[in-house]
Amino acid sequence: KHVLSKPNVFVDKEENPMDVLGIGSNMVKSLRYWLQAVGLTQEPRTGRRDQTLTPLGNVIYAHDRFIEEMGTLHLLHYKLATNKEDATAWYFFFNKFIATEFTREDFINSLQSYILMSGESISVASRSLSEDFACIINTYVPRYKTNPGKVSPENNIDCPLGEIGLIDILAKKTFKKSIPSANTFDPWIVLAIISDRANGRNQIGLNELLTAEGNIGRIFNLDSITMIEVLRRVEKLGALKIIRTAGLDVVHLLQDYTFLDCVENYYASL
Repeated sequence: KHVLSKPNVFVDKEENPMDVLGIGSNMVKSLRYWLQAVGLTQEPRTGRRDQTLTPLGNVIYAHDRFIEEMGTLHLLHYKLATNKEDATAWYFFFNKFIATEFTREDFINSLQSYILMSGESISVASRSLSEDFACIINTYVPRYKTNPGKVSPENNIDCPLGEIGLIDILAKKTFKKSIPSANTFDPWIVLAIISDRANGRNQIGLNELLTAEGNIGRIFNLDSITMIEVLRRVEKLGALKIIRTAGLDVVHLLQDYTFLDCVENYYASL
């Protein structure tokens, strides 16, 4: 709301952002970052650092500004998990980190190797990576599971992305990637992501959907059986067809929908 009415809300030198937003200075910085990380706002890298809503941000503001729908959570997670530049640890966790059961040390060691292999001449402190891991866990695991003895029912400040069900706890220091139920996915949201990753193609391989970076299989921890079940639900929209004959394993897009077309159709269908 404030970004719409005052694009320079985070950088205005005459009106204190803390007073306008009613939050502390660290929370102002955090809010500014997360709005961009989940694809709701954007701001130029140079010049006036005013924020504007992205096309997706405009649609969500119009239809679900309080982030109440599961489809909205799936969209925000998709944007976060594919934001390689602003949310590198999240991108790595869902697209590169293939372990299904893991500890903090497993993740940090793998992420350090990924940073070295990327060829970037940068040094990242282990503490920073450890904090990234803690933030990822707190994003997707409710606090009653991570700290059951310290959570009051009246003080529930869990991240809403925990509702998607992507990470669970196996033991005190061991976690696992969970496979969400196919019926939690709205067909229009899945079609939006497939259309976005297809980049103008009208066919995309099932294996690419399952294993390629940024696709539904990777970012939602899907196995092949669950993914096919999800695609069957999308097929009923009449917008794509699963083809598994004549040596083909592809989905054929029957309609020329854009990512935003599908998102708008999702909210119209509610």
